[in-house]
Amino acid sequence: MKTRKLGDGLEVSALGLGCMGMSWAYGPAPEKAETFKLLARAVELGVTFFDTAEVYGPFVNEELVGEGLRPFRDKVVIATKFGFKILPPDENGVRKMVGVDSRPEHIREVAEASLKRLGVEAIDLLYQHRVDPSVPIEDVAGTVRDLIAEGKVKHFGLSEAGAETIRKAHAVQPVAALQSEYSLWTRDVEAQILPTIRELGIGLVPYSPLGRGFLTGALTSSASLAKDDFRRGLPRFQGEALASNLSLVEALTLIAGEKGITPAQLALAWLLHQGGDIAPIPGTTRISRLEENLGAVDLALSAEDLARIAAAVPETAVEGERYSEAGLAMVGR
Repeated sequence: MKTRKLGDGLEVSALGLGCMGMSWAYGPAPEKAETFKLLARAVELGVTFFDTAEVYGPFVNEELVGEGLRPFRDKVVIATKFGFKILPPDENGVRKMVGVDSRPEHIREVAEASLKRLGVEAIDLLYQHRVDPSVPIEDVAGTVRDLIAEGKVKHFGLSEAGAETIRKAHAVQPVAALQSEYSLWTRDVEAQILPTIRELGIGLVPYSPLGRGFLTGALTSSASLAKDDFRRGLPRFQGEALASNLSLVEALTLIAGEKGITPAQLALAWLLHQGGDIAPIPGTTRISRLEENLGAVDLALSAEDLARIAAAVPETAVEGERYSEAGLAMVGR
């Protein structure tokens, strides 16, 4: 497995594994035993970078990932996140997320809880999940800096942060990685974010590098999604937008077919070719998909290939916002 360097010292596999879908957001979760087999297979194939968060579940994803990776702790990098306000369980045992919370005392509470759920002595990479406009980013970075000094955290990350926020945070505590959505159909980071983090020596960890599964070509109708699959509420997966976006995947599939690979492999290879400081984290719950995705790591694409792929899926042709209005407000930079 090839590796990538994030920041000034965090080395990870070129492709990581996003673990959210193992317990949250994409319909019924697989059996725990099946998830553990998937995690073990990922490690066997050279994956060293695993991504979770307290809000996935909430909480259960960290416990699942921590337990599943315990036999391989010395071989892996586990990233998790703080930054949301999660209410106690209601009468039905359901916990709701109600906005952001990056107060220093809350960051410390989350870090301590995440350490226990993951079963680790230190969190390898701790991200602020979303920027909290009510808390100066300098205070957030300073709190994580203190946690690093105490040996509870190794590296600091941000997620979906804007250029100014990144600069302010980095001046207080070096940021190893920025996690933001980036794929053939979501290229917002290219204009300002990528130049900024490259100037500062910060790595990029693209989440949803396959467009939440859309770029695999496997999804042709929202009717195939589980009732509790959160993609049902995303504009790009609805009605006319979905129908229009399918033509983009068809173009990608055509190029992939010429090369004897899958559209998912082509989309991931394109992303990996955008720079050696980029380490995508596609998620899956199936070993077959994991193995397929990892096949992208060794694919070589020419400049002509890259231009043709980008032209086949022009960002301007993508229909629909990536989040609903409420989601966009939460992601706001």
